[in-house]
Amino acid sequence: MNQEVNEMILKALKEQGEPVERRDLLIFSGVLEIEEFNNAVSYLEKRGQIIINRKKVGLPETMGYLPATIVGQGRGFSFAKPDSEAIEDVFIHEKYLKGAMPGDTVMLKNITAGAKGFSGEVDKILEKGTRIVTGTVERLKLKAGRAYIMPDSLYSCHLRIVKGGELKSRDGDKVKAALYYDQKEKRVYARVIKIYGRGDSAKVCADAIIDDYGIPVRFPVPVKHEAAMKAAQPITQAELEKRLDLTDEPIFTIDGADAKDLDDAVSVKKLEKGWELGVHIADVSHYVTNGSRLDEEARLRGTSVYFADRVIPMLPVEISNGCCSLNAGTKKLTFSCIMKLNEKAELVDYRFEKSVIVSKVRGVYSEVNAILDGSADDMLKEKYSAVYDSIFAARELADILKAKAKRRGELGIETTELRFVLDEQGVCVGVSERERGEAEELIEQFMIMANGAAAVYAKSVGIPFVYRVHEAPDEEKLYALSELAAACGFQTRRLKEGVRQTDLASLIEKAKETKYSGLISAQVLRTMAKARYDPRPLGHFGLSLEDYCHFTSPIRRYPDTSVHRILSELVSGVPVDKIKSRYEEFAAESAKLSSDFEIRAVRAERDAEKCYAAEYMRAHLGEIYPGVVSGVTNKGIFVMIPNGIEGFVDLSALDGTEFIFDGKTTTTDTRSGQSYCIGDEVTIEAAAANVALGEIDFILK
Repeated sequence: MNQEVNEMILKALKEQGEPVERRDLLIFSGVLEIEEFNNAVSYLEKRGQIIINRKKVGLPETMGYLPATIVGQGRGFSFAKPDSEAIEDVFIHEKYLKGAMPGDTVMLKNITAGAKGFSGEVDKILEKGTRIVTGTVERLKLKAGRAYIMPDSLYSCHLRIVKGGELKSRDGDKVKAALYYDQKEKRVYARVIKIYGRGDSAKVCADAIIDDYGIPVRFPVPVKHEAAMKAAQPITQAELEKRLDLTDEPIFTIDGADAKDLDDAVSVKKLEKGWELGVHIADVSHYVTNGSRLDEEARLRGTSVYFADRVIPMLPVEISNGCCSLNAGTKKLTFSCIMKLNEKAELVDYRFEKSVIVSKVRGVYSEVNAILDGSADDMLKEKYSAVYDSIFAARELADILKAKAKRRGELGIETTELRFVLDEQGVCVGVSERERGEAEELIEQFMIMANGAAAVYAKSVGIPFVYRVHEAPDEEKLYALSELAAACGFQTRRLKEGVRQTDLASLIEKAKETKYSGLISAQVLRTMAKARYDPRPLGHFGLSLEDYCHFTSPIRRYPDTSVHRILSELVSGVPVDKIKSRYEEFAAESAKLSSDFEIRAVRAERDAEKCYAAEYMRAHLGEIYPGVVSGVTNKGIFVMIPNGIEGFVDLSALDGTEFIFDGKTTTTDTRSGQSYCIGDEVTIEAAAANVALGEIDFILK
């Protein structure tokens, strides 16, 4: 699969705006090889990205088709959620389903708009779902004697459990079930195949979420054996002699207090004219070699996954927390990016070296923040004495880098990240917004510098690579942002195609002075294309950088490991043409898999967070909180309380009211004139919390 050829074909069809003859598409796309063109067309048709009909080729939307996922099911009908946000869910009568089941990706046709919404037919099934769901058993709310499953990943959907298929499950249990379609009864049934435990436990729900997303938890025995063998091997003298010796340098790590996989360390020296910044990264590719069992397992995991009560590592702990972790006081193999910056913090020189270091201090964010703000006691100062001057030199450099990033238009989008506190039984007993101090921002700036330098290096010599890309927002999403910003009273004339990063950064900055700060930041984030990995250097819009990659976290991200592997060949003197032949296909595959597995991890982490938040609020029902309206829908409002938890207020349930949503920021009761707008301060009572579904309900006080 040649992704570049796929993109050329899709771009040509988008520019034409209508279906074209196949031979014309070959010309419009600019693809030179006919075999490559035919392979790409077949691939795109199979994926549902193009339609071929009567010798014409076109995008689905230009030919009356629409890719979608079956997300809901009832007796005699189903609902499909289109990939496009421009159209709502589509009703499909059972006779037009063509055997599609919940979770299947389908192509829809004959889509029409009616008084009750959209309806359509399944043209074909593009990809069958797993036919496996997780959910909660329910008996009490429906017909007596019948057991149903309310799936986690579907909605508007109660799946009846086939008679005898309950596997001793009880009402409220979180379970895994297999789906099958009964041709005689024309409906989907479920059979319980695994019981996780009580659905009112966030820990149990997290188990189900991991299963639902197909995240591998256990390492196969051969992988564990290989990890143990690698970790037990001492660093040889021959290996040390091949590397740059940095063991006497004032190098240190800074991480969270509970971090165990320390993959980055830094060193900062103030020079007569500027700085020398060293970013020293665990040399994972030395231990995880190409084609090894460790490598294959890491490739299929893509990333470590972080839940409130556990970490599912990409690599076994013998590697991630052992031989690769840059623990203080021990010799560790690293891949160093050593940069020279002038007084304006502009990069004037860099080099990448295989190295060996000894971290002088196991730094902790909170402790370094105390040193920087002057609140550190003598004991803390003594701990950091070996790198004390470096810390303040690092702050001086980081401050200039932050100011420089702001000038070039880096988008300072503020998002709420929650920190969960669990008791000994794993129950969530505390929630707060995760704080970021100077130390966190300092490390972030240094990692950005190293990541950018690695991308510049790879691009300059023309080797295959895995870039971190973030493309400019499209016109449709910019229009939605412009509409919302105008409704909030902001200038919007620059919010159009060709928008610059500085324009969006300016909007965010102006919104910080108003009650719309969170709303505008969230909408700008939705406007952005999703960051992903790509073998092409397409730039990073959000950071306002032409070239960027992920180099600094190879213990927990496979794309970083891939980057290390390719750069290792380069610094060891392998000719560029050999690197191209070895890694062109590898880079494209790594980029695709890494993007897919990143999405999987983010979604799983988000779903688990909702369950833990609901578990915490369940113990605080009836309590009163101040809150801020964080979202508005046609049914009600979302409210965020001071600890960062968000819940829903169902305004449609209020007697004697008729709220109308303006489609942007406000909903208003036509009878009383009472309105609620994003940013408004309200008082709420915690009314209900469903841990199994990760849902929290508030009522207004």
